[in-house]
Amino acid sequence: MKDWFRKAGFGLMIHWGLYALPAGEWKGARMKGIGEWLQADFRIPNAEYERLASAFHPIFFDAEEWADIAVCAGMKYMVVTAKHHDGFAMYRSAVDPYNVYDATPFHRDVIGELSHACEKRGLKFGLYYSQDLDWHEKNGGGYRSGHTNFIDGKDAAPVSWTNDWDFPNNGEKDFTEYFERKVKGQVTELLTGYGEIALIWFDTPMTLTKEQSIELYELVKRCQPDCLVNSRLGNGLGDYSSQGDNAFPEKYYAQGLAETPATLNGTWGYKSFDNNWKDAETVLASKRYLAEHGVNYLLNVGPDALGRIPAPAEQILRKVGEAASVHPPTNKL
Repeated sequence: MKDWFRKAGFGLMIHWGLYALPAGEWKGARMKGIGEWLQADFRIPNAEYERLASAFHPIFFDAEEWADIAVCAGMKYMVVTAKHHDGFAMYRSAVDPYNVYDATPFHRDVIGELSHACEKRGLKFGLYYSQDLDWHEKNGGGYRSGHTNFIDGKDAAPVSWTNDWDFPNNGEKDFTEYFERKVKGQVTELLTGYGEIALIWFDTPMTLTKEQSIELYELVKRCQPDCLVNSRLGNGLGDYSSQGDNAFPEKYYAQGLAETPATLNGTWGYKSFDNNWKDAETVLASKRYLAEHGVNYLLNVGPDALGRIPAPAEQILRKVGEAASVHPPTNKL
């Protein structure tokens, strides 16, 4: 079941959600951090952030086009945010109506459409799911971890991992309630309702106990035995290693399967003013370097609120595909 991953080498990651609408700006200010962290960065109350859902209507979203771009770039798999830290699901969830089908005028299942588009083209399909942090939930995780200043910009103010603006009393929070009610149910939905899921991409494991990580891992394997789980499930579990964001190992990775998630510009979720694009030559060099070090390259783009992969990103990916077809990289795996 791991052979496909070992041979794939190159994949497309997509961060897309309500945060694409404000595009890095809020009430006259521009965020210094990464776009998908907008709610936490500006400490936006849920009642206010939820209003974005009523305006989310990406009329130019085309799953077929996204999949075609990935194929043209020479990518072999796609990983899409099914739910990020803001708690908003990009599929129709019976567990929580705070989702793209039930809460927006768009009224379409993004994950379902992308799953079909990838299957038609032979692209392996994976899902990102934030299993620990969830700012829409009182009992979402991260409340034992204080603040982070990992976002780009040394002068950026620390940002809370948990929603302590709507729910300030961290001592009253109960992650187990959230885990049992929402996480297990939504992971089950995703792994039973969308065909073959090649991998599930968990993130920021801060609050889960070892027992909860084990339970989630076993749940994935019961639903889809061949679905790979990344190491960000937490507590030492996972089928392959997720390297740090934009991290390039110095030595050959000989301990099994590994992957580096990396951005094409400076953000993961869409920011209208982030034009710090890596050119095709840089992407190709990174691709070769990682292949030579035994690590897959998962390259991220953040579509805009209309559902478009930004034109510079598409142009770069198409150039990468054209160049790679002429000069394929050498992979030691």
